[in-house]
Amino acid sequence: MTSEWTWEYAGYDPKQQRLREALCTLGNGCFATRGAVPETGAGPVHYPGTYAAGVYNRLESTVAGRRVSNEDMVNLPNWLPLRYRCHPDDGPLGDWLTPDHRTLRHFHLSLDLRAGVLTHRMLFQDGHGRRLTVTHTRIVHMGDPHLAAQRTTLRAHGWSGTVEVESALDGDVSNAGVDRYRDLNGHHLTGRHTGVTPDGAQWLSCHTITSHIRVGLAVRTTTRPEVVPRTHIRESSSAQAFTVPISRSRPVTVVKTVALHTSLDRPAEDPPQAALNRVARAPAFQQLLVSHRAAWAHLWSRAELTVPGEAGRILHLHMFHVLQTLSPHTADLDAGVPARGLHGEAYRGHVFWDELFVLPYLNLHFPEVARALLTYRHRRLGEACAAARAAGQQGAMYPWQSGSEGREETQELHMNPRSGRWMPDHSRLQRHVGSAIAHNVWRYGQATGDIGFLHGQGAEMLLQIARFWAGAARYDTSVGRYRICGVLGPDEYHDAYPGATAPGLDDNAYTNVTAAWVIARALELVDELLPERREELLDQLAVDAEVLEGWDDISRRLRVPFHAGVVSQFEGYGELAELNWDAYRARYVDIRRLDRILEAEGDTVNRYQASKQADTLMLGYLFSPAELTGLFARLGYRLDDELWRATVEYYLHRTSHGSTLSSLVHGWVLTRLKGAGAWRYCEEALLSDVADVQGGTTGEGIHLGAMAGSLDLVQRGLTGLEAGPDGLRLDPVPLDEISRFSFSLCYRGHEGVRVRILPGRLGIGVPVSQQGPLTVVLAGERRVTFPPGAQHWLRLPGA
Repeated sequence: MTSEWTWEYAGYDPKQQRLREALCTLGNGCFATRGAVPETGAGPVHYPGTYAAGVYNRLESTVAGRRVSNEDMVNLPNWLPLRYRCHPDDGPLGDWLTPDHRTLRHFHLSLDLRAGVLTHRMLFQDGHGRRLTVTHTRIVHMGDPHLAAQRTTLRAHGWSGTVEVESALDGDVSNAGVDRYRDLNGHHLTGRHTGVTPDGAQWLSCHTITSHIRVGLAVRTTTRPEVVPRTHIRESSSAQAFTVPISRSRPVTVVKTVALHTSLDRPAEDPPQAALNRVARAPAFQQLLVSHRAAWAHLWSRAELTVPGEAGRILHLHMFHVLQTLSPHTADLDAGVPARGLHGEAYRGHVFWDELFVLPYLNLHFPEVARALLTYRHRRLGEACAAARAAGQQGAMYPWQSGSEGREETQELHMNPRSGRWMPDHSRLQRHVGSAIAHNVWRYGQATGDIGFLHGQGAEMLLQIARFWAGAARYDTSVGRYRICGVLGPDEYHDAYPGATAPGLDDNAYTNVTAAWVIARALELVDELLPERREELLDQLAVDAEVLEGWDDISRRLRVPFHAGVVSQFEGYGELAELNWDAYRARYVDIRRLDRILEAEGDTVNRYQASKQADTLMLGYLFSPAELTGLFARLGYRLDDELWRATVEYYLHRTSHGSTLSSLVHGWVLTRLKGAGAWRYCEEALLSDVADVQGGTTGEGIHLGAMAGSLDLVQRGLTGLEAGPDGLRLDPVPLDEISRFSFSLCYRGHEGVRVRILPGRLGIGVPVSQQGPLTVVLAGERRVTFPPGAQHWLRLPGA
């Protein structure tokens, strides 16, 4: 890494190739292509993949003697293939060259984050001293969401002759990028047809097997010097071969321009013809590069975040991948937040609760994208209500994993790579995903002031989720409180009590507290609605004043368990056995996936006080200390600073951090508490993907929630920023490792508000606009009003 805007890898390392391919993926919010070299196809080392937002397909497979159904984000036809071989005037025709060829002498990979340009540079040298340098320059156009291009330059040193170049469009692809899924059916495409138009454009059409999404690609390949290609057409692929003269003074340039369309596009067009039309109109590579850079420059102006040093470099990479997955183009799509981006096939491209970590960043930079992602959830509200009815419940029961339709896509079985056994997967019992959606709706409304959405689609979701929680809570006379039983918390390790015959846990603290919060916010929202809208909504839900009184009672009397002076993760957590953490670390070193280790030993993590990731401590991530204290007080519990600090300390020693989100949450909570060791967790959150701390998972797709969460850690975590109708509340906390930074944000019509943090000082700049004054509340006490055009520095309390 040579600059804050460049991500580089020197030297070729086959073991690191898939990690690099994921981290060097290029995308534009509509589709993305992994950073694979074009010379090779899919195999143990390389895995080219192209994925389009919202393109899913469902297949059945036989696993452990059972028929299972899985919906996957589909690996689309590969537009990258480009191979070449040299024919010197004084020698025989050489081999097809790849980075794995014995003549490779130099390999360099560079990703320009500011411009969204990926460059591969290679040098080959044969036994006679003849050298060939190859430079691939690739973009996935941020201005035109259907275009991508690659320019390849070949230079001869110490020889002359010809170079044979073959450019292909390959439809013979499958989903095979995750080893754990190797026993599952991954052939999602059928009906492949290929051809070449009279003007030389290759095209390919196909469709997904069960979702019947039609896909069309068109590729225009040009060379300089210009030569007439030889065309080879097969059923699922086509290739064009060019024999081009080359010498030291006459390099060869090959440009591939591709257009990708699907039947999900709006307006609806025939995908193959739309792709052919678009590629025919596409300008030359240099013009595409200029307009692509301009589009990225506009994005960066809205997403400004400046942090000195290595942390700043990594944060730029994280911003880059967030913006590639969820760009302003995404606002035109029916797409959610894929947990692993558009970067690979892990989690099958599904939408989890990761938007909980992504939307806070988008709310303050790209609110139109945040609204579109919430609209994805609203379009699936009917499916969530149907799922609740099927479970004997009311309201909306959103799925833990969502895809195209909004039905539950969580796998029923998952493989433990350590034991090779397929195990039941009960993670669909994480009903707290509904609370996450409600939280996102509310926070979006607070940050943007979008009352139209909050009182419209947002209110429908929030009230239906509250209705679900009110129905799921059961009054227990023995404790005089309401309980929510048979669920899983964010921890995921614990899915049942030791020896139980049925999955599920009772009174998960995170689930119950957030459910109470949802119901309280729903009641608050009902009071805010205009009378006509209130009557319309309550009639739809068949909810009257008596029902609302019942909701209020539940929101005040949901049970939260405690043990040993701390908040219990769930009822009975404190009765589980203690794990010998030192012994397991000594035996296995990396125990992040402790559940797999114990299962392979014939044991189960359900027996121990050991969590995969932050669960109870998630409450400190979602809510400020004042909010959390108020929530517990509403429930009739005391949560003071001492009890919360004890709870944090307790779970710090009982968490294996088997999720990249865990270190993010722990870093956030400790930072806000000004606790020792906060930077350790913040740093791990920053490094989670770039260092592949989960041991091989990043190559299957980046962890979008952790990347966006690290941006938000600086934006809100270090500043204590809360956006609401009364202004921007700021309560910065010192962190020596990131003590100087700045960022801009969009708040309720104020675009480009600039926030700067220096030791002991806070700077606010409000751009000139037609908006009214901006109110800033510092540390909950000092209120300052900034008219448009004002810039001031404020001294921080205790400085």
